This record gives sequence, structure tokens and C-alpha cells, in this order.
Amino acid sequence: MIPAMPLPAESSVPSAAAPSASTAPRALREPMTAPVRNTTIDALLAHRTIRAFTDEPVGEEVMRTLLTVARASATSSYFQQTTIIRVRDAAARDAVHAASGQPYVGGDRGELLVLVVDLHRNAVIRERAGAPTEPLERAYTFLQGCQDTMIAAQSMVAAAESLGLGTCYLGSILGDPAGLIAALGLPERTFPLLGLLVGHPAQEPQYKPRLPEEITVGVDSYPPLEEHGEALSAYDERVTEYYDLRDASRRVDSFTEQIVRMVGQGRAAQAPVLDVLHSQRLCLH
Repeated sequence: MIPAMPLPAESSVPSAAAPSASTAPRALREPMTAPVRNTTIDALLAHRTIRAFTDEPVGEEVMRTLLTVARASATSSYFQQTTIIRVRDAAARDAVHAASGQPYVGGDRGELLVLVVDLHRNAVIRERAGAPTEPLERAYTFLQGCQDTMIAAQSMVAAAESLGLGTCYLGSILGDPAGLIAALGLPERTFPLLGLLVGHPAQEPQYKPRLPEEITVGVDSYPPLEEHGEALSAYDERVTEYYDLRDASRRVDSFTEQIVRMVGQGRAAQAPVLDVLHSQRLCLH
């Protein structure tokens, strides 16, 4: 077991006054359970976001394996509209760090990847064949590329965590999509959808509670939220407990309080994403 290490100052870590992970309730110390189990399901249920990594390299064979897993992922209509940028140059990583604004993106710990929705490659193929490129400017086609890219990302995460590695999705790179496009030399009809950190964990965080099934899963129709007020209130209490145990020195929020306070906040949430998409000749209609 890799020993836990503190996160950067900007991140939430237990204070000296907060209970240790070993004294936290079992629901926060152990992963979710499911009626059917195997090693794959156990690995998926044990997912936690890791934001601190050791200086041990991931290894080239492992990285080639993760990239192969990504290429083997499901793809809408077999269009394969994803490209992965493996960020190894220090200046390029600094650019991703600057776009993200998150302290754990900087430095050289963990492998950094940027997953790109890529309609450029298929545009070139169509141009060479004399076919119009207008279909690649439709919102639907961009959404197909988003589907491909997210599936590839999740495949990599599942594979990495099955090998005992830690991962962190970086939606925060959309804090400056135009700057990132320039820094990574991305052509028209591409868009950096998200980043991904992969490395050897230097922390062992608690498991973050998820919304209960009766709220998030419907049968034949949308689940009626008004019938599950007690379940949502109970979930709010669990989330409040999670944050209180994680860091007693910080403000404690319930889930519903976070939705009210945080949606639409932050650089990525306020970035001119649609303008950048249009400038990349994506989602024009």
C-alpha cells in the first residue's frame, strides 16, 4: 500500500482536528457494493479521484496499454472521432496547467493526457474524396465525437485503476479552451474536451457518497423527484458528514447547497466555449 501524502494547499485534506480516515464511517472508508461481484465490478465501484501522485513513473508499457484500450473502445458509427494528446513537454504541460488553474496539474507527477474530439481527420478524408464537409459542422456530429471521447476516457480510467493506478478527470482544462488549442497545435474541427491524469497514488481519500438509486434511476419514465424528498435529505446529511470528516477547517456543504451555490461558477463554467467551438467550425448548426 502506498502511504498517504498531503494534497497541495489549495486542495481539501483532513486537518489535524478532523477524524482520520480509519475512524470515518464504513460507508466513507469502503467502496459501494453491488449484488453481483467480480474483479471488474469491484474495480469500478472502488473509483476515487486522485489528485496527488508519487514520483514513480507509470511506465511505457502501461501507457501503451492504456492507449490501446482507448482505441479499442466503442465508437459511434465507427467514425472514431477521438485523438489523444500525451503531454510530455514541460512547456505544453504548463499550458494545460494554466488553462486548468488546478495546482495538481502542474509539475511532472503523473502522466497527463488531453482527449480531443476530432472531426478534422474525417474532414480531410472527405475533402480528398471530393465529399462536402458540412455534415461535420453539425451539432449532432460533434456530440458523436463527444460520445467517442468520453467512452475512450472511461475505458482508460477503468484499465488504469484495475492496475492499481490513480486517475483524475480534468474538465477544468476548459478554463481556457482557445489557449489550449493554440498551445497543443489543434487544427480546425477539433476540441479539447477533457484532460486526464494517471499515476501512482500518493493519497487514499474517502469514498464520496453518490445519489441514491431511487433518485437517479427510473423505470420507463423519469423518476419523480417530489416522491423522494426524504431520500434526498438523507443524502444531504451523508454528504455533509463526508465533507466534515474530510476537512473540519473548511465550510461544510450538503449536495443541494452545492448545486445552488456552485453551478455556473468557476473559469471553465464561464469560458466562451460556444464561441471557441464556432471558431473551430464545430456546432455551426
